[in-house]
Amino acid sequence: MTLHGFYRPLLENKDYVSLARGIQRKTGYQMVYGLSSTQATYLTAGLINGYAQQVVFLAASSQSAKKKVSEFKAFLPGREILLFPDLDPVPFGAIAQSREVMTGRLEALHGVIRSKDAVLVLPAEALMKRLMPPGIFAGYCLDIEPGQRLNLSEFAGRLADMGYERVDMVEGPGHFSIRGGIFDIYPPAIDNPVRIELFDDEVDSIRNFNIETQRSQEKLNKVSVLPAKEAVFPADRILEALPSIRREFVSQKSMLLKAGKNDAYKRMADKMGEIIEKLEQGLVPEGIDGLFPFIYPDGVTLLDYFSQGTLFFIEEPSRQKELLQNRVREQAEIHVTLLEQGMVLPTQVKNHVSYDEISKAFNRFPRIGYSLLPRQADVRPGNIVNFSAKTMHMFKGKTDLLIDEIRTLRENRFSVVVFASTPARAQKIEGLFRDQGFSVRMEEVLPRRLVPGDVVITCGVLEAGFEMTPVKLAVITDWEIYRQPKRTRTVRAQAQQGAKIKHFSDLRPGDYVVHVNHGIGKYMGIKQLEVGGVRKDYLFVKYSGEDKLYVPTDQIGLIQKFLGAEGTAPKLYKLGGHEWHRVKQKVKESVKDLANDLIALYAARQKIPGFSFSPDTVWQKEFEDSFPFEETPDQVRAIEEIKQDMELARPMDRLLCGDVGYGKTEVAIRAVFKAVMDSKQVAVLVPTTILAQQHYNTFTDRFSGYPIQVEMLSRFKTAREQKLILNNVKKGMVDVIIGTHRLLQEDVAFKDLGLVIIDEEQRFGVTHKERLKHLRQMVDVLTLTATPIPRTLHMAMIGARDMSILESPPEDRFPVQTYVLEFNPEIIADSLRREIDRGGQVFFVHNRVKDIDKTAKMLKAVIPEASLVVAHGQMKEDQLEKHMLDFIAGEYNILVCTTIIETGLDIPNVNTLIVDEAEKMGLAQLHQLRGRVGRSHRLAYAYFTYKKDKSLSEIAEKRLQAIREFTEFGAGFKIAMRDLEIRGAGNILGPEQHGHMMAVGFDMYCRLLEEAVHEIRGTVSDRLPEPSIDLNINAFISDSYISDPAAKIEIYKKIMHVEDRADSADIEEEMADRFGDIPVPVVNLVAVARIKSLAARLGVSSIIHHKDAVNIKFHEGSNIKVEKLAVLTDYFKRRISFSVTHHFEIILKIKGFDDSEVLEKLEILLTKLVNQGE
Repeated sequence: MTLHGFYRPLLENKDYVSLARGIQRKTGYQMVYGLSSTQATYLTAGLINGYAQQVVFLAASSQSAKKKVSEFKAFLPGREILLFPDLDPVPFGAIAQSREVMTGRLEALHGVIRSKDAVLVLPAEALMKRLMPPGIFAGYCLDIEPGQRLNLSEFAGRLADMGYERVDMVEGPGHFSIRGGIFDIYPPAIDNPVRIELFDDEVDSIRNFNIETQRSQEKLNKVSVLPAKEAVFPADRILEALPSIRREFVSQKSMLLKAGKNDAYKRMADKMGEIIEKLEQGLVPEGIDGLFPFIYPDGVTLLDYFSQGTLFFIEEPSRQKELLQNRVREQAEIHVTLLEQGMVLPTQVKNHVSYDEISKAFNRFPRIGYSLLPRQADVRPGNIVNFSAKTMHMFKGKTDLLIDEIRTLRENRFSVVVFASTPARAQKIEGLFRDQGFSVRMEEVLPRRLVPGDVVITCGVLEAGFEMTPVKLAVITDWEIYRQPKRTRTVRAQAQQGAKIKHFSDLRPGDYVVHVNHGIGKYMGIKQLEVGGVRKDYLFVKYSGEDKLYVPTDQIGLIQKFLGAEGTAPKLYKLGGHEWHRVKQKVKESVKDLANDLIALYAARQKIPGFSFSPDTVWQKEFEDSFPFEETPDQVRAIEEIKQDMELARPMDRLLCGDVGYGKTEVAIRAVFKAVMDSKQVAVLVPTTILAQQHYNTFTDRFSGYPIQVEMLSRFKTAREQKLILNNVKKGMVDVIIGTHRLLQEDVAFKDLGLVIIDEEQRFGVTHKERLKHLRQMVDVLTLTATPIPRTLHMAMIGARDMSILESPPEDRFPVQTYVLEFNPEIIADSLRREIDRGGQVFFVHNRVKDIDKTAKMLKAVIPEASLVVAHGQMKEDQLEKHMLDFIAGEYNILVCTTIIETGLDIPNVNTLIVDEAEKMGLAQLHQLRGRVGRSHRLAYAYFTYKKDKSLSEIAEKRLQAIREFTEFGAGFKIAMRDLEIRGAGNILGPEQHGHMMAVGFDMYCRLLEEAVHEIRGTVSDRLPEPSIDLNINAFISDSYISDPAAKIEIYKKIMHVEDRADSADIEEEMADRFGDIPVPVVNLVAVARIKSLAARLGVSSIIHHKDAVNIKFHEGSNIKVEKLAVLTDYFKRRISFSVTHHFEIILKIKGFDDSEVLEKLEILLTKLVNQGE
């Protein structure tokens, strides 16, 4: 085999040659001692470079596996590197689980089947779950190409077998929809969903599309449709398995009855009886995955997917053996408990592979083990080698140390390769070397040529650098140079990534709506009515009593979805009554007062002289370069906006808004650094001692290496400590002081305060807010809020409040594995135990203070080895803070708490969340609670549990269904985000305005606020009221064209906003793309929208169809010049006439015209008038 230049130094090493020869001779087991982490990856890459068969690397943990994938991608460019993640045992009884990990496994399995020389990386535990035989799995991996024949109904049935769900509109992986000859599908292993367009039964084109806009993006030559789940349960296999399931069910019931276990017998009879009944009816019951051993008695291990020549590498084999044995034992213990409880059948234990089975299967393959230290092995290796390598020194930004080290390495004839994690970092490092007179070579990927004394810079993410003396190679990473590698934020293009909400697309029958003139009613759906022989769609809205309103779709702009507090129903108004107008007027007056105050304050601040900060220093750039992630576009924009404000000669007052994890703290830290560089002091004000401690830790960590003195002031400091800190603040010896409202007391004096950062201002009291108001007149103020606010509110407040919004989703952390399951103390105890065993902590949320202590006792009983502490909002403040700080300090494993953890807390060691009675909570709450875990490099878990009960209310059942969809498909995420945004709006505007918002609905409130701001600023539009159009023409969207009511309303809304030919071409292109060829009534509808837009520009009040003529009436204030009407008489001749009896009117005779001609002539007429006026 030909060896890549980067690995040539290995050819000189006898141990490498010995291992390579062992591979060629198919030596069963070889062992390498002395290498760790990246060193072992380098040697592995050197051994398999040019190896034309599949390779498997068994990593010591999930975390190690993820790092190995990055390293193999750097060391083996161009080769397919796959990660097969561990799918933790699904808690028994889970009715839904999130798909991210399963998707990764499906993608890897498909890669193994498809690619002959892929490198598969996995943690050893990933071997434990039994799989479908490779031939059957391959049969469910479907490749679709243009020109292929596709029977839609058969394909839909096959997809249902494969775990896909048919929906009206594809919103997440695992969904598919059919609209005529258009087939949308979101296979789990690709970034964007796919649209397949058919001509008859032939695939005409394949395009991917944007999940948010639903618009096609680019053409594809092929799409691979994988199963949506790891196990497929077709009807024939279920039928085959039913007799053995029934037999074991009867036998197990009998055994439980004989043993006197009546509760377990009843549970078995109810639960398994219900499952069997559903299977007999041809339905797929919840928890069918647990029946895998019955349905697939021929189930296999992952090792059965590989051919005999596959080469295996095993990291720390002894430790992996121990880990697998423990996992097998844990599973067996849980299974015994579940058997005794009547929850499972004995055969279900075969869902997992035993250690002996894995060990035996390994013997078929050539293997190389890595162990840092010699340890007793099960199997005697046929070849043992010892490699020597050492970890690279840490330079921590000290350039002189780095240069000295490289100079020494070059003198000793070493080749040096520097791996930068981003191209920008690579450029920076090159400049650093060039300044020191070093000749370096830049390579985009791995260097193909290496000679002694070379210094090469390339791109790649490695865990750590190393020095391998026997082969004279040194590898340095930006971890050693900067203390942090720069990591790129990679975001999967899914709906649940935080896109802003287009509220109308969520409108469903039963939702509350607000009509501008009639108030709050209940939307009942779209009704098609025929009036005067013409069919049109109307929005049917029910009001108080028997009142009904039919709103024509061309007036859809008068209706908005009522967005109020989650789970509360608003009062319905009566048509024709005065109450709505009174409420609306009251809100209007209050909003005007608010806008007046905001604008007056904003204008006053523009005139106050303030300190103008200097432009960025060299240190600022160096400090910002050390940020371990690439900034999101939003962060870059927010940082620029803040710096521009700081450099102006007036005090800054800016609100920085973004969800948890979106990078607010980093933006604030850069502003703090800028202020300190100008010798100004900074105060960071937070609502709780816990947040103060968190910020103190973050700031001291980020500022390490710079001469910046950070202190924290809170009531947990002794009086003496507080006095000393305050004295140092007064003398200017403290640069950054972090504290609670204690910082606002009279005895706090600064030498030269320049910037105040306020975190979550809405959580401070009235007195504190008054003090803050005073501060805003003197120094720059940056306010942070973690609750997202709606874009509509942001737009409404332009010119009244400076805001920077972070909308880009957080960096690509491990996704939180989410399960929805019935509460079972034993299963919950197992989840708690597993988190505690890996050194982690747990949030257990029980949202009722009255029996939270009882819940804590129950948990202590099922897991006595755990240490628990309780926290809730009714505790005394000092006791609550002590409990929380003790938990943060790691003194307790489990925090049993109410939803007080919902915002603000950042404890990276908490990676399991259990929510009790999740069916009583809204999606917004669950979304925020889930955001409390998964904030580190570890895989995190969220368990939403419910109490199954015959009396589960209809609302709770609906909530449970919503939680399931939210968990499996990300469906409902938009609703969760919308609820959060409304909460955020209330936080910013205060309780009084929040009350008004709830009275008229959020969208109506924003409309009133925007109008008030425009009015006060003198930018009110002088546009006349919209024209009414009444043409005897069929212009509507039929159910046969768009069957989903929500999608139909969304399209009506877009058509309503059409202003010109470009807009109409765009919406027509979208409709053709999403729904197929456009029917004539829809073409008419778009033409009517263009006519309406032209009419509005001309000041037309109405266009009305009367038998053989169309009357076009104008408002009194319209700007029609009578002398310019000659152009119309020239074109239309005798078909046109004019009247000025009351208002100016044009009459167009249309006798003999069909519908399309009527619309065409009207558009020509209005266009000519518009052109004359310009």
